[in-house]
Amino acid sequence: MKLFGDIYRGRKVLLTGHTGFKGSWLVAWLTQLGAEVTGFALVPSTSPAHWSLIDTSATDITGDIRDAQLVQDVIDRVQPDIVFHLAAQALVRRSYREPLDSWSTNVMGTANILEACRATASVRAVVVITTDKVYENNEWPWGYREVDRLGGHDPYSASKAASELVVDSYRKSFWSRDDAPLLASARAGNVIGGGDWSEDRLVPDLVRAVAAGVSLEIRSPQSTRPWQHVLDCLSGYLLLGQRLLSGDRAAAVAWNFGPAPDDNRTVAEVLKDLQTHWEQLKWHSANVVQPHEANLLYLDCSKAHAQLSWRPVWTITKSLAMTAQWYKYHHSTGTVITDQQLQHYFEAARDAGCVWVEA
Repeated sequence: MKLFGDIYRGRKVLLTGHTGFKGSWLVAWLTQLGAEVTGFALVPSTSPAHWSLIDTSATDITGDIRDAQLVQDVIDRVQPDIVFHLAAQALVRRSYREPLDSWSTNVMGTANILEACRATASVRAVVVITTDKVYENNEWPWGYREVDRLGGHDPYSASKAASELVVDSYRKSFWSRDDAPLLASARAGNVIGGGDWSEDRLVPDLVRAVAAGVSLEIRSPQSTRPWQHVLDCLSGYLLLGQRLLSGDRAAAVAWNFGPAPDDNRTVAEVLKDLQTHWEQLKWHSANVVQPHEANLLYLDCSKAHAQLSWRPVWTITKSLAMTAQWYKYHHSTGTVITDQQLQHYFEAARDAGCVWVEA
């Protein structure tokens, strides 16, 4: 199969946040696409870590995106064609405990990346990854569109909304010429899949509870989220990168990459579905007051559907099955099936007629 028009083959790609959950899956995918990948991130914050378990030819550079000079040195060294910026402080509850880390990483870290790209002639495209939580959440029963107002209650959400303003400012202030690099941002929902061991996330917390033989305390069982498999949102990022590298200036805007509307589920529904694949999963509801988190959140992905011809491949049911399969395999063997699941996803995308797959 030929993926994304083979545009990444031989390309120099800089990926920030490659040691994280999404970043490590994106490294695995880009490597299979034939890209020359360099990752720039902090050391993995969890043990185990997906990045440490996958077999990849990517170059690994350790560093903090808040260090402007180091960021510039790395980009000078790599001379990338495209940058995928995923590095972030990405946890809501941690942002309440350490708000300055969220603001400095998500806002100034993003500015450092863009400023270094501005000074580097090789860079032709930049994709900045934010979140569905950049929208001012009114608990609407319909999806947020890219033109809706940005906002954020907790420091994580607010700092990510602010990073979107940084992106928009750089696009308008410095990259408005016809020959300028193309800059886009991508907003995805609650991403699941094997290899996530972050704190205060539903699936990793469940996996740890199973390993410890205990029942997991659930904070908000009736909260609704746009759950999606990590490969579905990554296909959107890569498709967007393809369009930017091809010189499509209309793609240099903000995009939502979320699940089908029917795949929004409550936490309780996700838990029940996961248990059908892994009987050892046990949980109970918490009775203590929790920091504020959104109860209802949807994404409207009509623009990505209409203008990029992007569609999610796996339903929530399939995504949960593949997630459980990944963790069960790792739990029993200590090894991973990341590459096998990538191939399974490619075949499903081909069968679904996805625009980025050529048989």
